[in-house]
Amino acid sequence: MKKNRPKNMDLTTIQLPVMGLASILHRISAVIVWFAFAFFLAGLHLSLSSSDGLTQVKDMLSNHFIVQFLTWGFLTALGYYVVAGLKHIIQEFGYCESLRGGRIISQVAIAAGLVLSVLSGLWVWG
Repeated sequence: MKKNRPKNMDLTTIQLPVMGLASILHRISAVIVWFAFAFFLAGLHLSLSSSDGLTQVKDMLSNHFIVQFLTWGFLTALGYYVVAGLKHIIQEFGYCESLRGGRIISQVAIAAGLVLSVLSGLWVWG
């Protein structure tokens, strides 16, 4: 093994293929979903505890931008996580396993995640 191999330590110069980007986004969305789920469950518990709790949750969702933004972030991450999970299931069945197929299905997954992000933003702020 050569000891004098070139090393590129500047990560800003590395261009990831779309399959790698889709994989990293899937992992990031999973972390966001699992952390945000604690807050979602707390809000669900509060809303189901009483009619006052439901009113409090509705008030937070309609009047506080931070809560709306966090809700949008949770829905965006959850939407992409589901789409990327479906991408993995399709590939597990043997479809889109070639380099070209992997590129296409990864681009479709990222595009679908962006569409779901916009739709969830319209739902939260609309």
